[in-house]
Amino acid sequence: MRFRFLHSSDLHLGKPFGGYPEGIRNRLKEARHGVIDRLAQSARQGGAAVVLLAGDSFDAETPAPDTLRQALRAMAGHGDLRWFLLPGNHDSLAASELWRRIAADGPANLTALTHAAPLSLAEGVWLLPAPCTQRRAGRDLTEAMDASTPEGALRIGLGHGPITDFDEGEARSGIIPPDRAARSGLDYLALGDWHGQMQIGPATWYCGTPEADGFKHDRKAGALLVDLPGPGAAAGVEPVPTGQFRWISPHLDLLPGEDVTDRLARALPASGHRDHLVSLSAAGRLALADRAALETGVQALAPDYGWFQADLSALQVEARPDDLDMIDRAGALRHAAEALLADSHDPQLSQPDRDIAAAALSRLYSFAQEVRA
Repeated sequence: MRFRFLHSSDLHLGKPFGGYPEGIRNRLKEARHGVIDRLAQSARQGGAAVVLLAGDSFDAETPAPDTLRQALRAMAGHGDLRWFLLPGNHDSLAASELWRRIAADGPANLTALTHAAPLSLAEGVWLLPAPCTQRRAGRDLTEAMDASTPEGALRIGLGHGPITDFDEGEARSGIIPPDRAARSGLDYLALGDWHGQMQIGPATWYCGTPEADGFKHDRKAGALLVDLPGPGAAAGVEPVPTGQFRWISPHLDLLPGEDVTDRLARALPASGHRDHLVSLSAAGRLALADRAALETGVQALAPDYGWFQADLSALQVEARPDDLDMIDRAGALRHAAEALLADSHDPQLSQPDRDIAAAALSRLYSFAQEVRA
């Protein structure tokens, strides 16, 4: 009764990425659509003929007509696979028009799981879905997984929602009990909602999003290839990468005298620059010349990447008199440099104002060196 399938969720097709420049925004949106083909390839390579999508396949209850149509056509193009689509909190059953359109236009190899009723996947294999009725159901929808199936059957639960409140700083009781798999006699519980891969228990996993969409999770985005040997046997779970883009957040703790150019280079990926989004941060202390060298290095490297931002606000500046001499020994520039240095250490100023002063002093130093050159 061995059964293999691919567990994925949170495709968020149509996600607008409104806070990013148009060029990378369009590439991110296209990568999300392309993940359907990559999921299909991963399923085939893993010997799975079924893809379970655990909610939030669409980013909104009313996706654009082309977003929906192209997604359905992409799934239809992989007719050797069966796709099972669960409503999540972003595309819940409250979006009745969305699910009507899917029912009307969906291909034969796609099943929309709009009812919390057991569904036969293969002989002796049953799926117990818990579709989201609305964005915040306010109750444990996975209770539906207690439904009976034939004796000796493999039981796979498919749900969407938090086991803990992922939006809070402290873990709190969520909607889905962590022991749902044991309570409902499931051989595997496939969950969506959390965008990083996470194992909750021996038979309970969040698969994460197949295409990363933020800096919260450091692991490569992917899906889970699940192998169920038989009822009661431990599930074999293999993460498979499917993401095109990597979102990374390197952090540099720096001290005076370090080779900042080398530290910066080692913190960044050596290849695939165009498909990396980078949010760099730095803290510690640097001499004025090293701080300026770091900023110059960041400005030189940033265009290599799909998107790049650097936060140096926590980096303190150590400026000696001879550093200021490199800007000017007297006159207006020297007075400006001394004023900025004083402001960068003034406890009566807010931290953002001190950070601005330090950054301005570094820019002034760099400008002076360019003029000298």
